[in-house]
Amino acid sequence: MSYPQLLTPEERLADAKQRLDIPRIVAICGSTRFMPEMADADRELTWAGRIVVKPGCDMKTPHPMWADPGDAEAGKQRLDDLHRAKIRLADEVLVVRNYIGDSTRAEIAYARELGKPVRFTHPEVDVNA
Repeated sequence: MSYPQLLTPEERLADAKQRLDIPRIVAICGSTRFMPEMADADRELTWAGRIVVKPGCDMKTPHPMWADPGDAEAGKQRLDDLHRAKIRLADEVLVVRNYIGDSTRAEIAYARELGKPVRFTHPEVDVNA
């Protein structure tokens, strides 16, 4: 007797998105110093019918929520974890601008490890191209 193969969590998510007719989800990655460019990409992708997830906090800009260094460090870790969850949720990743820092490099590696397609607004910065 053969038993049905159980779906992985990723396969269950893909199946649910298909059954619910969820549009493609794009995770925007890049340095938060380029938040205006991320907003431009968000607008274009949304207009094209995509669901967009991107960084929601720019810790390079002073704000009371991360003014305390201890809060900032804990918050940075939470935001990194949250962004990785956004990458897991996404169908593809778009890297904005022509600068790839350590955090963005790690996000690209994570997305590729998960088998997510990664596109670049500036393809010349893709070291794997």
